Amino acid sequence: MADIATPTIHFYLSNDEHGYFSNFSRHPVYLKGKRWPTSEHYFQAQKFCGTEHEEQVRLADKPMHAARMGRERSRPLRKDWDTVKDSIMKEAVMAKFTQHAELKQRLLNTGNALLVERTANDHYWGDGGDGSGLNKLGHILMDVRNNIREGKTQLESGSHQ
Repeated sequence: MADIATPTIHFYLSNDEHGYFSNFSRHPVYLKGKRWPTSEHYFQAQKFCGTEHEEQVRLADKPMHAARMGRERSRPLRKDWDTVKDSIMKEAVMAKFTQHAELKQRLLNTGNALLVERTANDHYWGDGGDGSGLNKLGHILMDVRNNIREGKTQLESGSHQ
């Protein structure tokens, strides 16, 4: 019997076929008692948790602006960022795909497909454009998909503040 290859879904731009996987897709999330315009806004703002910069990033008019603000090293990056960034990304992705029923269904409809953020711009969250990257965002999406299937829609409570 021949092996059936696992399908792969590539995503990157929010206006592409699978753009809803992008953190730039215009699907607000509700976390920490506030509305965040996109999961990108939330993720970038958490680099400055508890400072005025957190709110400035939340209020950015576009996800790209929030991303730029989050990358500005003139802002004081929280000391534990490298330790907490993956769990904060998972928190944002879980919120997005559990707070929007249509996104939840679309994620579940991917079955067991490998989800890959295809971009040469990012070797950590993406695949580096050639598969050499870590594809952390894709792995988080697949973890969230599995958690939703198993009825685990709340992350274990570990405060990132």
